[in-house]
Amino acid sequence: GHRNLNVISLAGMSFAVGMVVDNAIVVMENIDRHRKMGKDPFLAARDGCSEVWGAVLASTITTLAVFLPVIFIKEEAGQLFKDLAIAICGSIALSLVVSVTFIPTLSKLLFSLRERQKRQQKSILKTDDWPLKTEPKALRRDPLKTFGGFLAKSLSSLISWFTERWYRRLSVVTLLCGGALLAAWLLWPKMEYLPMGNRNLILSILIPPPGYSDSERAAVGTEIGRQLKPYMEKEIGDADRVKTYFYVGFNQMLFVGAKSADPKRVRSIIPPLQKIIASIPGMFGITLQRGLFEKGLGKGRTIEVDISGPDLNHLATTGGALFGMILKKLPGTQIRPVPSLELTSPEVTILPRRDRSAALGVDARELGLMVDVFLDGRKIDDFKAPGRNQIDLTLMGREGTITTPDQIIDLPTVTRDGRQVPLSSLATFIETSGPTQINHLERQRNITLQVTPPESVPLEEAMDILSKELLPQLEKMGLTGNGIEISLSGTADKLTQTRLALQKNFILALIITYLLMAALFESFFYPLIIMVSVPPAAAGGFIGLALVNRFIAPQALDILTMLGFIILIGVVVNNAILIVHQTLNFKNAGLGAKEALKASVESRIRPIFMSSLTSVLGMLPLVLFSGAGSELYRGLGSVVLGGLALSTIFTIFMVPALLAFFIRD
Repeated sequence: GHRNLNVISLAGMSFAVGMVVDNAIVVMENIDRHRKMGKDPFLAARDGCSEVWGAVLASTITTLAVFLPVIFIKEEAGQLFKDLAIAICGSIALSLVVSVTFIPTLSKLLFSLRERQKRQQKSILKTDDWPLKTEPKALRRDPLKTFGGFLAKSLSSLISWFTERWYRRLSVVTLLCGGALLAAWLLWPKMEYLPMGNRNLILSILIPPPGYSDSERAAVGTEIGRQLKPYMEKEIGDADRVKTYFYVGFNQMLFVGAKSADPKRVRSIIPPLQKIIASIPGMFGITLQRGLFEKGLGKGRTIEVDISGPDLNHLATTGGALFGMILKKLPGTQIRPVPSLELTSPEVTILPRRDRSAALGVDARELGLMVDVFLDGRKIDDFKAPGRNQIDLTLMGREGTITTPDQIIDLPTVTRDGRQVPLSSLATFIETSGPTQINHLERQRNITLQVTPPESVPLEEAMDILSKELLPQLEKMGLTGNGIEISLSGTADKLTQTRLALQKNFILALIITYLLMAALFESFFYPLIIMVSVPPAAAGGFIGLALVNRFIAPQALDILTMLGFIILIGVVVNNAILIVHQTLNFKNAGLGAKEALKASVESRIRPIFMSSLTSVLGMLPLVLFSGAGSELYRGLGSVVLGGLALSTIFTIFMVPALLAFFIRD
């Protein structure tokens, strides 16, 4: 379908800023290394590029491969994933082409130009009329270059030391992998569905007492406007000024919508609205910020508890008990029953007098049909005029025939032999009470509790409390008998479905990445070594998420944030690919296994740190700075950033340790 430029695709481009230069860094650094060996510019560019071509290709293909399953996610969150994936894939694919075509060509031109300038300077210095003889000055040492060389030598020596003995290698791998898995287990947070966003709209959904008239609904709107007026004139306490509001009332529901003068402070007007609603006698309501991806009224981050059964009284009793238990267990939770738990709405019941009906030849179905015609009208056929669309043919009583419930009993009915008799001769009229409406779920009567937990409680945690604590308590209390069934649906159901889809995509991304590397390296062992860099990345992702929660802003593990772990698979294996690929290059050139491993680490440390640093710094502004849409991708950025940073450090030690077990002279 048609795609456009939006916050999510822009976030994908922002993530790609640091990633697209990775291939160029690897190629340019290797060309520079070959140039320092004394090769001329052309040979340095050719050999430097061809030596790392395999590693660059493998890195790019694995990164692209992890996004293929993501693009085809069919769940609701798939629309968000698709924009992000397309933006990153396009950027990285183009970076591969640039790194192996433009970078070698440009480096050859720059090196040739620099060499020409040096020759010109030497020819000037050799002129006979140069009057002074000067001693060559001591070369200035670059502190950063000195530190880089020292770090590379130190790490290379350390890695050579622990790769010499098998027990040292095993200790390093066990310690690092065990530490990563322990950190992931300790920091594993509960999940949310989708981020709420920062939409400037607060909705209060009000449920009036049964039997409210139109004039009473209008009076509620007037009272809400009167109490909101001071908040529209100035800021009161912590609440921002209310810019505008609206009020709508119909049948069994009323709702108020309000916008804040400062969109960033929209949540500050929730407490005043809650206070105003609580001040209206008999009124019950919930107040929520309208979610950016919300579908339906008040269904942003809700768990819908469906209570189904044959008896409405038992449903109301069970729903009321669960209502109180949720509020006690999760203070601050907002619960909206659909329909109301109160069975006190006035209603009229018409009971057929079977003996009289049978005598006059009118059965209960026909009696109900006649009453229905007078009250709401009944479709009896379809009508299609020539050249026009088909319409329903509805039979209904004349408007104004019934103005009070008492007039129903005097409605005229017709027997089968054509006689007209009043309804009172065929039925009994009973005034009683009941629900405002009756909902059904799989042919059973149903009451739904729409539960919105407080922001401090993740959706998954609230689901666990409901299913593992509160519902078993209801069962022990004997409130789930009499054919009553309770299930969780709504956003909770979507969260479960999308989580399972992402778990499948995570496993699929691992398999695709492994098989691609197995084909590129023509081996099943080396890709396994490279895949060991994934567990530290997951631990780093959880650490990054925890740090954002602690120091920047509350951030849940929502579906968008989970996508970060899939992205990590394609990103973190790049560093391991560089080490393994370069080790095999040196070994094929005639070096021994240990020498090849040491030389590979020493020569690849610089591009590894450079590419990782650019990726981390490229994502850092997305995590640190707030702005429009920042709450959508801050979690995703923190996971990728933390995972890449920790995995880079772990990879330098773990991959050589494992590689030493398999590589032989």
